[in-house]
Amino acid sequence: MQTYKAPTRDIRFCLETMGYDQVAGLPNFEDYDLDTLMSIIEEAGKFCANEMLACNGTADQEGVHYNPETMEVTTPKGFKELWAKFRENEFAAMPHPQEYGGHGAPFSLAFVMSELSTATNKSFSMCPGLTQGLVDALLHHGSDSQKEVYLKPLISCEYTGTMCLTEPQCGTDLGLLTTKAEPIEGKEDAYSITGTKIWITFGEHDLTENIVHLVLARLPGAPEGIKGISTFIVPKILQNGERNPIFCGGLEHKMGIHASPTCVMNLEGAEGYLVGEPNKGMKVMFTMMNAARLSVGIEGVALSEISYQTALAFAKDRTQMRALDPAKRDPNAKADNILVHPDVRRMLLNIKASTEGMRALSNWIAVNIDVAENHTDEKIRQEANDLVALFTPIVKSYCTERGFWNVSEAMQVCGGSGYTTDWCIEQYLRDVRIAMIYEGTNHIQALDLIGRKLPSKGGRAMMTFNQKITDFIRDNKEDERMAPFVNPVKEASKILTDLTMNTLMAKAAKDPEEGGAIASNYLNVFALTSIGYLLGMQAKVALDREGKFYSTKLKTVRFYMDNILPEIHSLVAIMKSGKANMMAFEVDEF
Repeated sequence: MQTYKAPTRDIRFCLETMGYDQVAGLPNFEDYDLDTLMSIIEEAGKFCANEMLACNGTADQEGVHYNPETMEVTTPKGFKELWAKFRENEFAAMPHPQEYGGHGAPFSLAFVMSELSTATNKSFSMCPGLTQGLVDALLHHGSDSQKEVYLKPLISCEYTGTMCLTEPQCGTDLGLLTTKAEPIEGKEDAYSITGTKIWITFGEHDLTENIVHLVLARLPGAPEGIKGISTFIVPKILQNGERNPIFCGGLEHKMGIHASPTCVMNLEGAEGYLVGEPNKGMKVMFTMMNAARLSVGIEGVALSEISYQTALAFAKDRTQMRALDPAKRDPNAKADNILVHPDVRRMLLNIKASTEGMRALSNWIAVNIDVAENHTDEKIRQEANDLVALFTPIVKSYCTERGFWNVSEAMQVCGGSGYTTDWCIEQYLRDVRIAMIYEGTNHIQALDLIGRKLPSKGGRAMMTFNQKITDFIRDNKEDERMAPFVNPVKEASKILTDLTMNTLMAKAAKDPEEGGAIASNYLNVFALTSIGYLLGMQAKVALDREGKFYSTKLKTVRFYMDNILPEIHSLVAIMKSGKANMMAFEVDEF
């Protein structure tokens, strides 16, 4: 059973409480006040629920088709028609500059719309998602001529884009890549590129005639390692209409996202054009990668949400056993609705509270991206940029890990039905699992957090975040109504600070293996604490408003504070054991 209604009420509250008013007050976004933004989001939600969800299950069952003779890929039935409707609504154009055919809307809007599209058709949504990342890379690093040629058709979805990083011998360790780029004699700024790339999402398909690939390769004489990587645009169809020799050599057969072609791409002297400076490709790649990592984080939120809605619909209809409390038993039935059972409520509320918390976290970072890129005050831009950098690995890692856990919990609520295709959750579980792996595995995110983001600029970002929590505690300590929300955050903040200073910094600085052993758990403590802080901010607003939504929000935040935030204590206990136990084993003892 497919069921989904865009959670627009909670989205609006997130934007209200996470600082969207600051974005709407910027000169660039004077046409995008909250009411306008929500009207677009509501229309997008209807499109996703009515159009995208309709072919999600059937596309998953059909999958994509590869023709080894023509090396072409055919997408599932309904995808081409859906792409035409998606283009017609100009959803992908929303956050991009008007000079290139965009609508000049805030990134916050694109981030919310990403949740809606991913929830209803994750495979399909990956294509415009990657295209948006390529647009960002070209806006920041492309030449004027590259922008002129490629941005308008990419933004209008006449073309799509990919990111070609991984090779058979290198994934995370991009310094090992061997794809070559050699200057083409007689063609200025053109290069002949040869190599093989793997795991390329929508590397080949039939939705558009042209596909623009962002390819990492090495110039002649380039330094070894990541310092010798350059970035190139490699279009499938050249400007003169000729077919560029970049071909799909086959498709991966995957656990999930069956309707998204994951391609092996062979470049056989394909013509490409340098983006940015020679040997500075990692800078270009990270512009695209950081946007992609945040988008992947929202996948956990999206599939958590639709799985929750599906499990709740099942639970409201399902009767099984008698209520443990005799007073709650239905005298006219032989069994009671399963919502009377505490454990069913535990699972559903775990999903509901953590999903709303992750939505608050991701929307907060989206707002900070808009502030970092558009605010007129340099100090405010810097603070917002620091927070975005600090929390990008946290959003990517925690939201995908918790999202997978939540989808699994939703399956458990449905019992045996959840394991069947009838209730769709098994597809959501398969689809969301990849999110913990691609765009940098979650442990890589944890290492990035402790190794790069925390110490960057003398720990400035962490100090900014600590000050925000300190201000929250100070401003609300006299309000007795806020005690259930302030005290847990205060305790968690103290634990996080102690871990940072006395466990992480002290041990990891002396022994990198200690840092590697505790990094993932540390990231989760950080995420749980920051979500507690943001939900506490929401509770403060909800306390002064009337209505069912706000009273339910307060119950949800209390559940988070008492039933989810305490997970940090078990994580701390594990972290304090350090690397000793895991590194004590000899290789032959595994």
